Amino acid sequence: MKTKLARHHFRLFGSVVLLFTSGVSLSLAQNEQSPARVQAQSSADPTKFAVIISGASGEPAYAKQFQQWTSSLTTALTERFGFPKNRVKLLTEKPTGTSAAATADEVKKLFATLRTELTPDSVLFVFLIGHGSFDKEAKFNLVGPDLSASEYHNMISALPAQRVVIFNMASASGEFIKPLAAKGRVIVTATRSGQENNAVRFMEYFLAALNANDADADQDGHISVLEAFNYANRLTAEFYTRAGRLATEHALLEDNGDGVGHQKMEGGDGFLARATYLDSLTVAQAAANANVAKLMRDRTRLEGEIAQLIARKSNMVEADYEKELERLFIELAKVNRAIKQGSNASE
Repeated sequence: MKTKLARHHFRLFGSVVLLFTSGVSLSLAQNEQSPARVQAQSSADPTKFAVIISGASGEPAYAKQFQQWTSSLTTALTERFGFPKNRVKLLTEKPTGTSAAATADEVKKLFATLRTELTPDSVLFVFLIGHGSFDKEAKFNLVGPDLSASEYHNMISALPAQRVVIFNMASASGEFIKPLAAKGRVIVTATRSGQENNAVRFMEYFLAALNANDADADQDGHISVLEAFNYANRLTAEFYTRAGRLATEHALLEDNGDGVGHQKMEGGDGFLARATYLDSLTVAQAAANANVAKLMRDRTRLEGEIAQLIARKSNMVEADYEKELERLFIELAKVNRAIKQGSNASE
């Protein structure tokens, strides 16, 4: 019976993957364009915000690198993924006409402003580019005094947005996971611990993921946070293998709120990241009928329930766990089938 049940779960799970579309914004599911081409959308998505903090570099080579990464990320978000330019907030080591200084005071001021700009329906992406440190508490290096992971947690917790994605692309960033973990958050770090404190390359390959057609692993025409993470993780590992060097960074993802990150979709992590997409939708897609919109919300709810159930597995009777997991997968498969049918009807 157990073997049969496992096969059943695999079959249902496969159907979920095949039918996945955009989980952050309301979607009409797959469209007719080539799924390998994730293009900039015709209209910016007003629900999405991004904060990019490029911290203290320490030396000219890193200053140049962080500047290039920040510029490339900003371009990708606004030109490829539909983020409104006025909702991409920049803090940099040297302030410019479009960015304020990356100081603790400016960070606090920015998050205070976001409290009035965001709504519960907003999705906030936070990118930390630079160096980090860990000595009893994790910090991200700013110009002047640094802020700890706990302080970022407090600022993010004060926001009305129910979905926040944090990318800490700094050295020693793995220690940010436990303090930041919470319901509705996706956390990506370039390292798995505070001991991995060398300069990291993960950000370079994350940018590659944002511009690569093959990063869209399920070929649904959208790039999810999970897909970008997996792509960058693979390229980072390949770099160290080719160089014949011992890897000094191992990126982690955490999105079920338990404070334990993983290098791939396991341990209850990855469901929220898989349902959170970087790219926006066209006006026509965003105007999907109310029926499809409700189904999309139902799918997000079910994915969250599955993630929470998996996280509780060790505290449950195995038979009860399998019965509830099967029920949720069946319900999720039905919802995905209904989404696809509704989407095809509206094309």
